[in-house]
Amino acid sequence: MIDKKISIVAICGSLRKNSFTKKALTTVLKGSQEVGAETKLISLSEYNLIFCNGDNKDSDLPADVLKLRKEVKEADGILLGTPEYHGSYTGVLKNALDLMGFDEFEGKMIGLVGVSGGAMGALDALNSLRVVGRSLHSWVIPEQVSIPFVNKVFDSEGNVLNERIEQRLISLGKQLARFSYLHSSEESKAFIKAWESAPNNPGADK
Repeated sequence: MIDKKISIVAICGSLRKNSFTKKALTTVLKGSQEVGAETKLISLSEYNLIFCNGDNKDSDLPADVLKLRKEVKEADGILLGTPEYHGSYTGVLKNALDLMGFDEFEGKMIGLVGVSGGAMGALDALNSLRVVGRSLHSWVIPEQVSIPFVNKVFDSEGNVLNERIEQRLISLGKQLARFSYLHSSEESKAFIKAWESAPNNPGADK
């Protein structure tokens, strides 16, 4: 169990009313809760977000954009979930990410979940999100979950019908919370500070 308060926020990149992505993220967050993390699920369908055009000024932004930024900035770990559309992640998730930046993501742990109606799963979408994570100077954890034939995986109540997939989702939630804890713990901060202040290796330039 985590002995320090850790916050994990999940961003659902699907606008569907009965979103499979949201069901998958809910299961992942159960894993984070099991190890003591506080969690929040952000459904972008409930936020009034404008399109990012590069000229948006903070003073002109809707309240929901500022709310989204605040919720993500305050989190220790971030979970991104998306269906795969045409080999990539959704436009609504891309726009939400474009409305944020280093202030919200830099130095944080990111976990990834993707769903697909077909056999290939959402691997291309997740690979693209890994690039986004690196661009935002985040740490994208190695474990991820891609769910093919997603309409056969969840029932109408959001329960996972496939035990193996359920365990993978739970495991992802636990790993994201644990990595977020390790990265933000005082011991880790002390180690990084000592490492950065260590003298240069005198033989390194030879």
